[in-house]
Amino acid sequence: MSDDLNCSHDCSSCGEACSSRVTPEGIKKDPNEFSHVGKVIGIVSGKGGVGKSLITSLLTSALSKKGLRTAVLDADVTGPSIPKLFGLKDKAMSDGKNIYPVPSKGGTEIMSVNLMLENETDPVVWRGPVIAGVVKQFWTDVVWGDVDVMLVDMPPGTGDVALTVFQSIPVDGIIVVTSPQDLVSMIVGKAVKMANLMQIPVLGIVQNMSYFECPHCGEKSYIFGKSNVEDFAGQYDIKTVCHMPIVPGMADTCDQGRVEEIDQNYLDGMVDVITSLKEK
Repeated sequence: MSDDLNCSHDCSSCGEACSSRVTPEGIKKDPNEFSHVGKVIGIVSGKGGVGKSLITSLLTSALSKKGLRTAVLDADVTGPSIPKLFGLKDKAMSDGKNIYPVPSKGGTEIMSVNLMLENETDPVVWRGPVIAGVVKQFWTDVVWGDVDVMLVDMPPGTGDVALTVFQSIPVDGIIVVTSPQDLVSMIVGKAVKMANLMQIPVLGIVQNMSYFECPHCGEKSYIFGKSNVEDFAGQYDIKTVCHMPIVPGMADTCDQGRVEEIDQNYLDGMVDVITSLKEK
């Protein structure tokens, strides 16, 4: 926390290099002793409802199909949707010391609070510090094994959980998920600035719901209007931008827990970025 009594506690709009944001390397937590995680990528959004968990799942699936050992840490504790997307029914197990993730059909190791609740519809009514503590435990207490790339599905915004992830976990970069509306670009700007202030690279932007392509003639309809995401990316020197269209049937496939069966190439640019980062 800043020594300034007038601190707003909003790191996304503050330029001070205080201990609440710029954290010494010693505060970074090691993963579980039985885990070796290569690269950690945070998937973030400035607001909810833009399809962040969908993009997380599609990227994970694509990386797994390339032969990488993948994992998803579901840090969206109050709105966990990753288990449903992957069709997971089993619960995470614990031996009293370690917690064991649940593998998907495609082999991705997954940890989410919904894998620990008796019923997936049970609400998580916890205060911010408790939620942040759970996310930290998912990193330190879960036996992830050998993982090439871990994606962290983060809650929207720049609050407690985002700070916990950025300060406690050695994040190698973030991918920002957005939608075409101009208002969203303004909100996403906050997430990008927060990452820059935390000295975490922004690997790229995925614009979800960019357009609808007619299956008969191939004409693209920009239902939410054409956006200026490329101009926005240029302002922050973000090199990679992917456009994810509205795809009929995809929502139904996800609702059935079969996200790994979706074959798409819209995110290939982002997959290449992550793969090259892993190779480095």
